[in-house]
Amino acid sequence: RSNVARNASKAIATAQHFTYVFYNEIDRQKLLREKDMENRMHLALGDDEFVVYLQPKQRLEDGEIGGAEALVRWIDPVRGLVPPDEFVPFFERNGFIIEVDLYVFDRVCAMLRRWLDEGRPVVPISVNMSRAHLRNNDFLEPYDRIRAQYDVPAELLEIELTETMVFANPELLIGVIDDIHRHGYRCSLDDFGSGYSSLNALKDIDVDVLKLDRAFFSDEDADNEREWNVISSVIDLAKKLELETVAEGIESIKQSAMLKEIACDMLQGYVFSRPIPIEEFEALLSSGKEE
Repeated sequence: RSNVARNASKAIATAQHFTYVFYNEIDRQKLLREKDMENRMHLALGDDEFVVYLQPKQRLEDGEIGGAEALVRWIDPVRGLVPPDEFVPFFERNGFIIEVDLYVFDRVCAMLRRWLDEGRPVVPISVNMSRAHLRNNDFLEPYDRIRAQYDVPAELLEIELTETMVFANPELLIGVIDDIHRHGYRCSLDDFGSGYSSLNALKDIDVDVLKLDRAFFSDEDADNEREWNVISSVIDLAKKLELETVAEGIESIKQSAMLKEIACDMLQGYVFSRPIPIEEFEALLSSGKEE
């Protein structure tokens, strides 16, 4: 129990020279859940328990779908839906996120190939890439192999990197983005504004898309003038840098209207659509109407 408490203390952000912690049964239960996930994760991947959902991105200019983000869900036959915030951070710690990311990329490429073959409407799809991939200098090789297998144009695929990667190692990330572009993929900076290194990093980070974190949009009524002055300034700066902008976590019509007024390119959030199964997304894309 002391060891469980000690391990839990490592996650305390404010820890400096020392910490003191008490054993908590919740910590032990979390440890047991993680051990259970570790025991089942490889089998679950082989049994297709990990499922790709798509969250549409709405173009604010005309209200149509301009793309989507691929998100992974774990549907366990016994436990049901395992929340992403439970398994994704754990997989990032134990390295299994690399296999999950590549599995999602494979499913996305297969989906795009089917859309192209069937003559369906096609929009770019973005996929998340964990920092764990960057430990390998040839981190894009498995991505290229999968894309070539399905013969999908690289410009239909966008790789999302998080702002925390910038903070951790900006020099490394500059090279990573260059590699992504050399291989023909688009690149977006996710969670922009969730940290403190954003504005300084923009002068060096040559991404295609800036995704404004939901932290910008705390006021659903959109009547906080100070908040919207900041958002408007960021979008204006992005335009000067020739970056597309996507506002994340938008949940109200007022926010949507304000974003359109200040010329944000796209939004992603429950006001337009929650993450949905591929079949639902295909129906939504074909109808050309909001859900």
